[in-house]
Amino acid sequence: GQLAISIIIGVFVYKNSSIGTSIIVPFSDAKLDLGIFIIPFIIFIFIATTNSVNLTDGLDGLAGSVSVVYLIGLAIITLIYLPGRDNLAVIEQKNLLIFVFSVVGGLMGFLIFNSYPASIFMGDTGSLAVGSVVATSACFTGLDLYIPIIGFVFVMSTLSVIIQVLHFKRTHKRVFLMAPLHHHFEKKGVFETKIVALYKIVTIVLALSSVAILFLSV
Repeated sequence: GQLAISIIIGVFVYKNSSIGTSIIVPFSDAKLDLGIFIIPFIIFIFIATTNSVNLTDGLDGLAGSVSVVYLIGLAIITLIYLPGRDNLAVIEQKNLLIFVFSVVGGLMGFLIFNSYPASIFMGDTGSLAVGSVVATSACFTGLDLYIPIIGFVFVMSTLSVIIQVLHFKRTHKRVFLMAPLHHHFEKKGVFETKIVALYKIVTIVLALSSVAILFLSV
């Protein structure tokens, strides 16, 4: 299912002239034109990001709160890049931003009930849906390479699982007490609200730093 959706998104980006086949080099006006290779690139980005957000879900309010910070940060970066685009692209990006902030609003309402102690849980359906928004909001703006920067905690969740599985298959020993990484911290005795706060703080710092560096460099 993810592969089918990612193919549709990749082909849409390739065919849509207002989006184009170029991705923006972070903290600059430079672009990399991938041509038709934008399709497999977006397939990889979409599947990797969607599952990374899914893996980050596991503590009360974790995936939702980090996604809110990420989406706001990416939206601000999108606004910084907007003035240099043609009119059609500007209109489409503004429409995308309306959608992104609608999702942010929905997540903030959800977090009232999902923050510790949670009475409503996100589950795979919710986290995969949020992950797809995280992915497509970057793919439709050419900001794909900002995902591992602002979404660093998403990347670390995925890497911790990959490292754990590969190392265990090779040595039958574990690198982490439990994967993904937030469960390792939990096993080390860190209370889940502190882990959620740490993940949010890291994402806030990365988002603000990215916005500041970009604002000063373009």
